[in-house]
Amino acid sequence: MTASNLPSRTRIAIIGAGPAGMMLGHLLRQEGVDCLVLERRDRAYVEGRVRAGVIEQTTVEIMQRVGLAGRLLREGLPHGGFSISWNGELIHIDVAGLTGKHITVYGQQEIMHDLFDAAPARGLDVVFGAEDVTLHDIEGDRPFVTWRSGGETRRIDCEFIAGCDGFHGVSRASIPSGRLVDYEKIYPFGWLGVLADVPPCAPEVVYASHERGFALASMRSATRSRYYVQVGAEDRLEDWPDDRFWSELAIRLGETIAAGLERAPAIETAMAPLRSYVCEPMRFGRLLLAGDAAHIVPPTGAKGLNLAASDALFLSEALTDYCRTGSMAGVDGYSGRALSRVWKAERFSWWFTHLTHRFPTATPIERKLQIAEMAYLSRSRAAQTALAENYAGLPLSP
Repeated sequence: MTASNLPSRTRIAIIGAGPAGMMLGHLLRQEGVDCLVLERRDRAYVEGRVRAGVIEQTTVEIMQRVGLAGRLLREGLPHGGFSISWNGELIHIDVAGLTGKHITVYGQQEIMHDLFDAAPARGLDVVFGAEDVTLHDIEGDRPFVTWRSGGETRRIDCEFIAGCDGFHGVSRASIPSGRLVDYEKIYPFGWLGVLADVPPCAPEVVYASHERGFALASMRSATRSRYYVQVGAEDRLEDWPDDRFWSELAIRLGETIAAGLERAPAIETAMAPLRSYVCEPMRFGRLLLAGDAAHIVPPTGAKGLNLAASDALFLSEALTDYCRTGSMAGVDGYSGRALSRVWKAERFSWWFTHLTHRFPTATPIERKLQIAEMAYLSRSRAAQTALAENYAGLPLSP
């Protein structure tokens, strides 16, 4: 959209064109609600971020709801389960058999591609390169947003602002100090991720819990793999040349899985810290938060993108009801509804991280308890069912 044909007013101003913002925009436009998306970066940057890849069935259903699941269903890789490599043993978690659900491996960048491509035909306006975005009068009933574009200051008046601009975005930072409660845990390690054009080493995702640390073997397609190893919080990319990464990955995955491992130059490497974070409430006045702007999960549980999708669904229903009837009931209930699912996903991601990683601060008894937990999981159908239910995605309703 060019500056010359920007509207001066919209019903919903959406800050951030990531998964939460774009899904929200499509859901609103499907219901005939006017909205405008403002994004600081350009499309190539947003679409090129290699992030989540494990998609819950509920997220697939949301994409179907907006009519954008065609390529996902054609090209995504449906999986009926996953495995945990532990102590020379592969523990298979039969998600489909235990829950009747499956997961789909389909990269976040592919979802973003689908959402962006469909936006113009659906009247979803996205402004890229919006600099110095500022939220105004969010406590009143006439909020507006200003930003700079092409050297000029722009303004959009609205009825609500949806803050979908991530953990470091302007939305949550616009809420006055002391009006939110922050809950946060910083983990004493990070993940080093490598993307490579090689076939996956296993037909399903494999989590490895090894005495040297955690590892993960995942994929983005039949010819592209995504691998991770747990690294120290102080480690840097230059500490991990390709040879060291591949050798360490093979050790942690174990002989059975490593036998299928093909090595190749990385096409992308990234170091990511791990944290659990939630702010409460997810609303302040006319500003409603969604996705990473309100919560962060460690990637172990594969919940970040999926929570963004459910937030977008809950928020779209609340805002659509308001725009149709004038009722604030859905808006007033949005934070509690979203947080009910968020906290369950936070608990699962925290638990799964503690189960599979080696904590440098762990005491001997904590390590023994971790081993006992894994041993119980390896033999208990009930424990595997609880894991499968959470991994596949809990129901949208409480």
